[in-house]
Amino acid sequence: MAVAAGAIVGKRIGDEIDAGTLGLAGYKILITGASDRTGITAKKGLPGAGRKKLLLAGGIGFHPTMDGERRRKTIRASEITQDFVQINARVTTYGEKNLDELFPKVEGEKKAEKRPKREIIYLFF
Repeated sequence: MAVAAGAIVGKRIGDEIDAGTLGLAGYKILITGASDRTGITAKKGLPGAGRKKLLLAGGIGFHPTMDGERRRKTIRASEITQDFVQINARVTTYGEKNLDELFPKVEGEKKAEKRPKREIIYLFF
């Protein structure tokens, strides 16, 4: 499925958008996260659209291995730009067609034994 990048550019993490422009008629999705072409993740609370170096003690972008560990890490701001290559989203409102019909299974793929409580969609540019 080709994704129309213009429908997402300018939005922020935490925004709910109509997925009809992405080819998912009747669906609404909530942007939950993103990462850019170098793998740097985006953090919800940061204003703006660029990269920032922050002193982190845990959470998105840094997972400490020792108690009290802090590290300065590069994090992306929450506004979606052309530099992002992966957008993480969660379905909030379902359309008429089932997601299995819109995204058919590939042969040789394992069947999911247990259905997840929330459906998550990863959009790649």
